[in-house]
Amino acid sequence: MSCFFVVDTCIDEHKGRGSYDEYIEQVVPIVERCGGKYIVRSEKITSLSPNRNPQCVIIISFPSREALTRCFESDAYKAIMNKRIESVDARGLIVEEDV
Repeated sequence: MSCFFVVDTCIDEHKGRGSYDEYIEQVVPIVERCGGKYIVRSEKITSLSPNRNPQCVIIISFPSREALTRCFESDAYKAIMNKRIESVDARGLIVEEDV
């Protein structure tokens, strides 16, 4: 069954993007090597929540939960993840298909 990784990202206007763009460039090939396919990556967001206004939303499809886990637990990903952590407020969800 497919598994989806959904993330919304808030960028602090005072802090800027930091190394987030570099992180994005480096994470794409890691995701793709693990079978991930980008479904949506957009900065055209309309938030319906007054408490959260993300500037970017990404949805990635993986062939399985195992493939998603392999991606984000890989040494390649661990080597770059601090670029995201130190730059932006990103909140992720794992959504497993159940139909």
